[in-house]
Amino acid sequence: MFWSRITSVPRKRTVAIAASLAIAGAIVPLGIASAQAAPAARHSTAAKPTIVLVHGAWADSSSWDGVASILLRDGYTVDVAPNPLRGLTYDTQYLQYYLAGITGPIVLVGHSYGGMVITDAATGNPAVKALVYDDAYIPALGENASTLSSAASALAPATTDPGSVFKLDNYPDQPAVNVLDTYLLKSVVDQDFAPDVSPAEQALLFATQSPTSLAALAQPSTAPAWTTIPSWDVIGRQDQIIPEAAQLMMAHRAGSHITEINSSHVSLISHPAEVAAVILKAVWATS
Repeated sequence: MFWSRITSVPRKRTVAIAASLAIAGAIVPLGIASAQAAPAARHSTAAKPTIVLVHGAWADSSSWDGVASILLRDGYTVDVAPNPLRGLTYDTQYLQYYLAGITGPIVLVGHSYGGMVITDAATGNPAVKALVYDDAYIPALGENASTLSSAASALAPATTDPGSVFKLDNYPDQPAVNVLDTYLLKSVVDQDFAPDVSPAEQALLFATQSPTSLAALAQPSTAPAWTTIPSWDVIGRQDQIIPEAAQLMMAHRAGSHITEINSSHVSLISHPAEVAAVILKAVWATS
């Protein structure tokens, strides 16, 4: 719950993060909810489902490269969906609209904060046959990333000193009260986010990270899809962003099929074969 208690900012900051979080729920997508029709289908499927991969906070679609390569080699259609990281409401509706352009069954996979997004976006979509979580949040109704992060998380120091974890920035087209963007500090990337990849990979992850709005971490989940759709979960035992105990609580609550591996938070990068294997288990079980 530490996100909602942030009260200080680095020197020379004049915006209030507490105010940012207070209005996070007010952010709504622009141009998405008003769409009149779904986009034309990008492809069709036969026996095999389309596997849709959704990245998490401070990441982009390239984080799925290793996993996607394995699935493509095995003959599956893979879509790596964009995740704007603007707020759970916005990101969910963006993914819902994206999924509407896919013909045939879908296996939906989310990493980290992407788990929040797939949980909400899949609700009410009969095409989604399975949910796969990879070192991810699996929220219940009304929960957000802050309520699901524990004191054991490497991000917990942001409670009293956000500058110890994040670089904080304004961004264009913000609401009336600023909602800041966050970037992980290099020390957090190296020591906590991705400690089990090479220094060169750590440097690349730091340099290419996508800004994540505080709204993405503060807005509550709606009706969770895992109550009606079977789920699988890959849990990294050395995850320092969403600690193992927190992940196990969420997975057991959702009735997920659990696979634990010796990995950090970025198991999709450091252990792509193990993550792909669990995705395929979900495919085979629901096809």
